[in-house]
Amino acid sequence: MITPAEFAQRRRNLMRMAGESAAIIVAAAPERMRNADSAWPYRQDSDFHYLSGFPEPDAVLALLPGRRSEAVMFCRERDPRSERLLGRRIGPEGAVRDYGMQDAFPVEDIDDILPGMLEGRERLYCHFGAEPEFDARLLRWMRRLRSARGGGVVPREFTSLGHLLHDLRLYKSAAELKLMRRAADIAAEAQLAAMDAARPGRGEYEVEAALLHAMRARGAVPSYPPIVAGGANACVMHYVHNRARLCSGDLVLVDAGAEVECYASDITRTWPVGGRFSREQRALYEIVLEAQFAAIDAVRAGSPYDAAHHAATLVINEGLCALKLLRGPARKAWQSGSYQRFFPHRTGHWIGLDVHDVGDYQVDGQARLLEPGMALTVEPGIYIAPEDTGVPARWRGIGVRIEDDVVVTERGPEVLTAKVPKLAAELEALCR
Repeated sequence: MITPAEFAQRRRNLMRMAGESAAIIVAAAPERMRNADSAWPYRQDSDFHYLSGFPEPDAVLALLPGRRSEAVMFCRERDPRSERLLGRRIGPEGAVRDYGMQDAFPVEDIDDILPGMLEGRERLYCHFGAEPEFDARLLRWMRRLRSARGGGVVPREFTSLGHLLHDLRLYKSAAELKLMRRAADIAAEAQLAAMDAARPGRGEYEVEAALLHAMRARGAVPSYPPIVAGGANACVMHYVHNRARLCSGDLVLVDAGAEVECYASDITRTWPVGGRFSREQRALYEIVLEAQFAAIDAVRAGSPYDAAHHAATLVINEGLCALKLLRGPARKAWQSGSYQRFFPHRTGHWIGLDVHDVGDYQVDGQARLLEPGMALTVEPGIYIAPEDTGVPARWRGIGVRIEDDVVVTERGPEVLTAKVPKLAAELEALCR
């Protein structure tokens, strides 16, 4: 759990970076409708959560750097009638008492209060363009302030908040890593439940049900819609239908993560339905596994971010050339990019509050150097499309991906998701 003191420190760090002449405005995520009067389960905006931990919609956080460096929350008032229908609200008093705000007001009063807080500020940091409805309100406040004061006191710069905030989010604190380890442990249990459920003749959706049950039973929610891809479906990068039947002799690729207090995990494993790899399946699996080991070893402080991708790509090139699935020496396949026919994606991404978390991958045109506290996935794969007639038929329709969550530490890479077996012999024993 992230403490109020840590949220307050994050706000102070951001205000210090923004400077005393700036103001920062962050809106909560709106509620979104699934259809008719049915709403999607509410999930707070990641930036808003990072700065406040406040879990409700219809809220706006204003950060006002300066000698006092105030954090002001606008949120829904307590309302017994509404709370009887939809549950208890925090209210402005609770925002101050429980979430460390210096002040809080009813969100219904924001049009009268917030514009005055922006008076005299030179820059406004916000996520302009993210939510058109909120953008329109922001522009109305600026016009009202300009009209009321005769001009000259409205912030002259609208600056993307991501330039400051997302760099802070890139470095995980000890409390954040504790939540990410918990999310990883739950996702690992879910993968093991999926292995137990993935038997010949069962539907992909039955495996998905086992995943979701394992997560929900441990107090987590899925961090994204699970992928359960049997046979050739594994060659579709973002297969989400999960409706096909599992067949003995096929592989099944399961890509699923759990979310705990908004922090995500992301695991992929591929194993044989029925408990035994074919010769071709195992050959491709061993290449991907070796590539992943090489990539994880490259996740070290001081190394460039793309070192893991280069390490994985080299192994995959060499393996595919050895199997005659690529022509020529591995170096030539690398230089020509021909390997992308079978390995079309990057080897990983940042992970944290978002599955594909924020943070620049390059700095001044060069790959960013890894530092302790950064967290990323490592997920090489090989996919041979069922319609690829350029390879012998025995290879077609095989898709393999192996993914783990890794934290950069001063001692080397820490694999958060190591509880899920991935050696071929281990998987055969588990699934048999």
